[in-house]
Amino acid sequence: MHDTLIHDVTVYSGGQWLPHRDVVVGGGLVTDINLAGPSTTTGVDGTGAYLIPGFVNTHTHMQQSLMRGIAEGIPLLEWLLAVAEESVAITPERAYIATVAASLEALRSGTTALVEHMWPHPSTDVHDAVLKGLHDTGIRAVFGRGTADRADPTRRWGFDPRLMQPLDDVLAHIDDIAKSTMGTRISTAVAVPNPRSLTPDGMGAVREFARSHDMTVMIHLLETQTDDVMCREHAGVAAVDYLDRHGFLWDRLLAVHCVELDGFGRTLLAERGVGVSYNPISNMRLGSGVAAVPDMLAAGLHVGIGVDGAASNDTQDMLESLRVGAYIQRAVNKKADLFGFDTMLNMASGGANFVLGLPSRSAGVSVGDVADLTMVRFERDFACLPVRDPGASLLTTGTRQVVDTVWVDGEAVIRDGHSTRVDEEELIRSLHALR
Repeated sequence: MHDTLIHDVTVYSGGQWLPHRDVVVGGGLVTDINLAGPSTTTGVDGTGAYLIPGFVNTHTHMQQSLMRGIAEGIPLLEWLLAVAEESVAITPERAYIATVAASLEALRSGTTALVEHMWPHPSTDVHDAVLKGLHDTGIRAVFGRGTADRADPTRRWGFDPRLMQPLDDVLAHIDDIAKSTMGTRISTAVAVPNPRSLTPDGMGAVREFARSHDMTVMIHLLETQTDDVMCREHAGVAAVDYLDRHGFLWDRLLAVHCVELDGFGRTLLAERGVGVSYNPISNMRLGSGVAAVPDMLAAGLHVGIGVDGAASNDTQDMLESLRVGAYIQRAVNKKADLFGFDTMLNMASGGANFVLGLPSRSAGVSVGDVADLTMVRFERDFACLPVRDPGASLLTTGTRQVVDTVWVDGEAVIRDGHSTRVDEEELIRSLHALR
């Protein structure tokens, strides 16, 4: 944690832009927001810049940063088979490079925290490599360790038996990871591929483990109708009913995608306190559809924004997801005044934080907030100029190019658009060598 002063910056706070402010950071928290004092040679010059909360990417698969363009134009289930082959073959070396690359890409788009949904994998070395990559970049992370106790030998549903481990061994490994990351920027979670990949006994064991460890559980749910089809085929009920009958809907469950979630499902998930990760670009690329986010919010669901892995989104750019996530809802609902900057920023910086065990935040930067902050300079991209409304500019024209400085826990991990921790030229050479 680092103490710093961001001098004479325009800060988004309390739902409005406050110009000429000094933002004081101490002990990893925002400790003061005051009218700018005299010029100073210490701290960070925020003149002409804009300060917002860092984004929370509520869903990604970092290993996919080495899979860009894989199975392009292929339906979801066939696409999953192609991704699974790469997942089975991943090595610790590739996992580390993928994690660093994905984390830096996220940071450089203003993301200060990400939620990694790792696919089940039997190698502890692969997991250690991912954790090291997260540590080395300085990003905050909720690390979801892949978990399942029912593979699919037919491969119809996408979970590869070659990645299966005994559930007790997996939960013991998650416990070890949680102990080893205690006191760091990484918290640990349980990541479940889909409703069919856990047996009823497995669901009970995972929920009990998660509750006793105060952990989040994340699960892909109703990205398409496949979850309902497979649950009806094997259990005689739809996916939401299947999970609820076995006590697998509660206030630390993050349901990812939910494109096919109907009114009954939205009401039930809201009653159970479940959070949702909205992944607009991935859902578009794979032809899954558009999640009914306005209806989710109206039902009282906690909704955050996710980017998903680079095999289905192609980037880790949260600014792009902000813009597309708003525009697609306007198009589907035929309302130009739907999902403006305020709503999108609140979703992107804290919409699902409660479910994830992350600090809550809303309406911008406030005293007492964790110092996960992003400072943008629109002059870094002349396509953003002139700035009539900073929020509108960020939502409609903002790119990674305008991200100048990113702080996590008060530490500047991105400065002048580049990592302060990682040798980016060496990373580029390593990525080229993987072709």
